[in-house]
Amino acid sequence: MIPVETLAILFGLACALSWGAGDFIGGCATRHTSAYSVVLVTQIMGIFTFPILAFVFSENIPSMDNLIWGAFAGFFGAAGLIALYIGLAKGKMGIVAPLAAVISVIIPVVYSSLNEGIPSLFKITGFIFAFIGIWFIVNMNVGPKLKAKDLEYPLLAGILFGLFFISIDNFSATAIYWPLTVSRITAFIMLTGFIMLTNTVSKPTSNVVLVVILAGLFNTGGVTFFALASEAGRLDVATILSSLSPAVTVMLACILLAEQLAPRQWIGVIAALIAIILMSI
Repeated sequence: MIPVETLAILFGLACALSWGAGDFIGGCATRHTSAYSVVLVTQIMGIFTFPILAFVFSENIPSMDNLIWGAFAGFFGAAGLIALYIGLAKGKMGIVAPLAAVISVIIPVVYSSLNEGIPSLFKITGFIFAFIGIWFIVNMNVGPKLKAKDLEYPLLAGILFGLFFISIDNFSATAIYWPLTVSRITAFIMLTGFIMLTNTVSKPTSNVVLVVILAGLFNTGGVTFFALASEAGRLDVATILSSLSPAVTVMLACILLAEQLAPRQWIGVIAALIAIILMSI
């Protein structure tokens, strides 16, 4: 019998692997189609996949409170994606991506500490190494000048993603798949409205449709594993482990696309591995 703490760590790592692979595949797909098309397909995949999983695992329809938390998760997740993409388009990518990632981790860590108590010293040390890892892996070279407006969208995206994690934690103990279905429907409606208003989507070509669907499957798997990790253990551990997904994306790019890792990225990968070990103690 696997201890619950170990199970939570395994689910968190599975989430990072799934999200990281999904981001890599989605990144490849966006070279041939709109990023919003890829995101929209991930929502559609969830709308079809999560009800099937609910029936397979005989999950009862939960209370209205849990479904509402699912809707909140969809709202915060979709709004976070919109803020992130706008930030990446308007600001310095080297600031937007790492800052949004770190902020999205800090908020659930604080929330978890208030609700579940202060984690052990080993886990706190692991959190620190994880923050370092995320920053060094995602961060790119940017110029020395940084304006306040460069921080607006990454801060907003990070806060929204943090609230997305907290929303999942608030329903995962009771039910997983039905609330996630509601979250995907909510996100689909929001993203569709945003795309129609801004006209920022292009129809995927036939040669990229399967790649987009595969990205959607991995993204759906990542959300499922995160909910399971949140159910099995602490929210802060689940969030930090899942947020190591950029390491997976970077390593896949290194292996499959022969991209070279910068020295700072190797520092981030090593820090991420140390974080996993410390959080497992």
